[in-house]
Amino acid sequence: MSELRSVIDQLRADVLAELPDSRLEDDFGELHRSVELLEAERLRRLAEIDRRRLFERDGHLSAAAWLVRVFRVAWGAARDQVRLARALDVMPITRQAVEDGEMSLSSARVLASARDADPAAFPRSEPLLVGTAVTHSPGELQRAVVLWRDAVEREAGIDADERLRKRRGLYASKTFLGMVRLDGDLDPDGGEPVLRALQAVIDSQARSVANDERTPAQRRADALGEICRQWLELAERPVVAGEKPHVTVTVDVRTLSHGDGVAELDHAGPVPAEVARRLACDASVRRVVLSARSEPLDVGRRTPLVPPSMRRALLVRDRRCRFPGCDRAHTWCDAHHVRHWADGGPTALANLILLCRRHHRLVHRRGGFRLELEDGRPVFRRPGGSVLEDDPRGPP
Repeated sequence: MSELRSVIDQLRADVLAELPDSRLEDDFGELHRSVELLEAERLRRLAEIDRRRLFERDGHLSAAAWLVRVFRVAWGAARDQVRLARALDVMPITRQAVEDGEMSLSSARVLASARDADPAAFPRSEPLLVGTAVTHSPGELQRAVVLWRDAVEREAGIDADERLRKRRGLYASKTFLGMVRLDGDLDPDGGEPVLRALQAVIDSQARSVANDERTPAQRRADALGEICRQWLELAERPVVAGEKPHVTVTVDVRTLSHGDGVAELDHAGPVPAEVARRLACDASVRRVVLSARSEPLDVGRRTPLVPPSMRRALLVRDRRCRFPGCDRAHTWCDAHHVRHWADGGPTALANLILLCRRHHRLVHRRGGFRLELEDGRPVFRRPGGSVLEDDPRGPP
C-alpha cells in the first residue's frame, strides 16, 4: 500500500499544464484502467468483510451502514457497492473479465442486475452475457440483458403480467444540497396513472405559463412535486403517529428572520434559509423553546399562520395566482405574506396574496422578483427594478 501511495504522490507532483497532449491522454487511459482494477480489488475485499461480518465489531447493522459511518459514503452508493461486491463474488467469469481489462465495471453492474433477476439461471448464461459485454457498450448490453431475462422467464413459465409486476420497484435517496434522486420501474397498472397524472399537471401548467423555459425533465419533476403536495393537502389523508402526513422544516428564529444560515427538512436534510422562508410563508408553526444546551424546554401547539376563515376570504378575493400573466387556480397556490411574518408582517388579508408555487419561488429568490404593496395594490418588480405590467384583473 505504501508503494501505491508513492505512485499517487508522483502523479500529483506532475504539472498538468506542462504535459504534452499525447502524454496526458496516455496517462488518463492508464489511470482509468488502473482505477477499474483497484475498484474491483476493493469490492473483492468488501465482499470478504461482508462475509465475515466484520462490521458487527463496532455495532454496525450491515456492511452498507459501516461504509456510511466510517467512510462517509452516501446510503445509495453504499448499498450499490455492497450489492455489486456480493454479486462479483459469485460471478467468476464476470470478475475475471473485469480484472483482465476486457469489461468495464459499468457493464459488470448491468450483469449483476441480470443475476439479481434470476440467480439460478444466470450461471448457465454468464459466458454468453460476458461475451456480449466485451463487444458491446453498457447500453447495448442492457438491451441484451432484457431479452435474456424475457427468454428465461418464458422458459420458466412465468406469467407475462406477473413477470412485469416482479420488476416493479422505486428507489428514493437523498443526495447533495437537499436534492432527492428517484429511480425505478413501474408495472403498467401503476405506471399508467403516474404518466396520466404527470401529463395532466404539465398540460395545465402549459396553458397558464407562456414561454416556459424548463426542460421536459424539469416539467415532470415539478409536476410530481405538485401531485404529492396536493395529496398532502387532502382532508382525507391517513393519520400516522397521531398526525396527518406533512412536510416539516426546522429552522431557528435568527435564520428565519435574517434570511441567512440553513434550515433542515425531515427527509431531504439541510436547505438554504430562503427555502425555509418560502415554506414558512404559508404554513403551520410549532414553537420549540431550547435551553443553552439545545435541550427542548417547551413545545407549543402547531398553529396555522393563515386561519381557515382568512384563507377562504383570500380565495374569494384573489381566485388565482396574482402574478401578472398567470392564471393558475387557487388549488395550485400558497398564501404569500408580502411582508414576511418573521420580519414583523401581519397575517392579515391586506398583507396576503395568492401566488402559485412557481411564482412563489421566484418572489422568494434572492435577487429575483420583488413584490410590494402600493396603496393596497400588489406591484411586482423585475430584478432590475422595472415594474411588471399590472394584473389585468384589476384590484381585488
